[in-house]
Amino acid sequence: MTKSIPIFILVFFSHFLFAQSGNIKPVPLKNIKTTQGFWHDRIEIARAVTIPHALHQCEESGRFDNFAVAGGLKKGTFKGARFDDSDVFKVVEGASYVLQNQYDPKLDHYLDSLITLFAAAQEPDGYLYTIRTINKDTTGSFDWIAGPYRYSFENGSHELYNAGHLYEAAVAHYEATGKKNLLNVAIKNADHLVKTIGPKPGQMVVVPGHEETELALIRLYRVTGKKEYLDLSKFLIDMRGRSDKRTLFLDEHKLGPSYFQDQVPFVRQREAVGHAVRAQYLYTGVADLLTLKPDPKNEAAVHAIWDDATHHKQYITGGVGAREDGEAFDKPYILPNDNAYAETCAAIANMLWNHKMYLLTGEAKYMDVFERVLYNGFLGGMGVKGNSFFYVNPMSSNGKNDFNRGSGAVRHEWFGTACCPSNVSRFLPSMPAYMYATRGNALIINLFGDTKSKITLPNTPVQVTQQTQYPWQGNIRISIDPEKSATFPLHIRIPGWATGQAIPGDLYSYQDKLVKPVGVIINGKKEESAIENGYLKLNRSWKKGDVIELSLDMPVRKVLANEKLKSNVGKVAIERGPVLYCAEGHDNGGKALSIKMSGTEDFTPVFQKEMLGGINTLKSKEGNITLIPYYAWANRGANEMTIWFDKL
Repeated sequence: MTKSIPIFILVFFSHFLFAQSGNIKPVPLKNIKTTQGFWHDRIEIARAVTIPHALHQCEESGRFDNFAVAGGLKKGTFKGARFDDSDVFKVVEGASYVLQNQYDPKLDHYLDSLITLFAAAQEPDGYLYTIRTINKDTTGSFDWIAGPYRYSFENGSHELYNAGHLYEAAVAHYEATGKKNLLNVAIKNADHLVKTIGPKPGQMVVVPGHEETELALIRLYRVTGKKEYLDLSKFLIDMRGRSDKRTLFLDEHKLGPSYFQDQVPFVRQREAVGHAVRAQYLYTGVADLLTLKPDPKNEAAVHAIWDDATHHKQYITGGVGAREDGEAFDKPYILPNDNAYAETCAAIANMLWNHKMYLLTGEAKYMDVFERVLYNGFLGGMGVKGNSFFYVNPMSSNGKNDFNRGSGAVRHEWFGTACCPSNVSRFLPSMPAYMYATRGNALIINLFGDTKSKITLPNTPVQVTQQTQYPWQGNIRISIDPEKSATFPLHIRIPGWATGQAIPGDLYSYQDKLVKPVGVIINGKKEESAIENGYLKLNRSWKKGDVIELSLDMPVRKVLANEKLKSNVGKVAIERGPVLYCAEGHDNGGKALSIKMSGTEDFTPVFQKEMLGGINTLKSKEGNITLIPYYAWANRGANEMTIWFDKL
């Protein structure tokens, strides 16, 4: 009788083979410049609108004042909630990406003034948590309590969560400016954690209630080279599910350990459970740690969890976390439409996790999920002008339901709990950093957009220029200009949608699976387009002036849900390229929810430059249905909206 091979052994050998071929490294943001088009417009919105707006909101809400009061620079009381420090750090991180995209001396000076406040608020031993410094050790109201002593209420206090966002801001600022003023604040705090938390006698055993520190410590390690940060990250992950080793863990709201991904040790976890943002930040940290410290059992766990989340618990937008109760993953195939939660932060966390899974494995499927979230679940969380946001992202709306933290079925300028707008503020200007990578001598293009990038390979620097109207059209012109003629592999990701796959797994599939071959022309000559594991692989001698013309067919696709997803039985959704479409009442006589779709309904894309920031609309050839990109809905007031249409 043949025995099956344990999954962790298979993972070990796959990881071994991957390691032999070289680790994947993302191309730094500073080396990539958007030039025009879809992403350039949004990077400019981040610079001119989103970041100034978020900084203003932090100032108006008293978030900056908390640091000044904690530092003794002014008199006052703590304002807001215990996690508000994190919003400030996230916006500073985003502003640092803006500086990397386009240097601005005024913004640079402004950030220095904020960093002065952070340094003043930091206690002598490195501890930084304004609510405790101002209010001292406290118990009482949930939003106001700091806990009876440091790290005593970690599942609710957000002490370590805030610290993680400090580290990410510090790294981004250092990479943008070369200055260490914020990096030194982060290092001082991280050194404090290394002394305070760990397995040694006299140290505390603390498990972050809201994960973030795990991944942020790794990021800080990559800049400083301080191995103790890597070790602390691993310790925080390893202590999950070890309540017998815990110093103290309070659960005032009786949410249960699975809410915090603390139900069993991580190596035994196999399902995506609990708070969707917390969970995916943990999974992101684990995937990143595996690139530095291979561990077959942890790798088997994170792969199994990814399969569960992607194959059973992901909305068609790429959004996750179906339950409002606990902002959590639900059971498999429980994905309601009108009362979907799908927090914007969870969409961002999903992208971060999938990118780290890609860097770990090199598999294109992770970037397929990343792209789906990017154009739909993520962009849907912000208004097209860059200064309004969604906290919750439903799949349908009657235009009246109050699903966005008191803002109704409309976007809001800010929220009292502002994790989503501040998270958008940091991710949007960083987006080009996910477009390119290298692996040994190979150059990899994962996402499309008008960019000019300087990429250093072992045998030569290369300038790569993309010109495209993606995502509205599928033609991409790629110029390869090595400093000197050289032979190297060029891998171009061919999106799953272009090869007939809606998403990895069978949760969603295309009704019509016919696909046209990918068109490839190099220097005017047609080439064969052999696709291997999601990539067009071109290995040849490259010289200045070489041009690749890529053509991806973009039919309008009807999407069907797995029959186990009961909320969408008998329904169909519409996509074209990476963009998911919806009907909004504004374009359909005030009604969207009652629209029915025939099996033969045919749509024509029409680009409208002045509409909603410039979009492709889809017009039915019968003329009675107009669809817009899902991300662009709710920018013209409250309206009915739906993604899924009953089939006639």
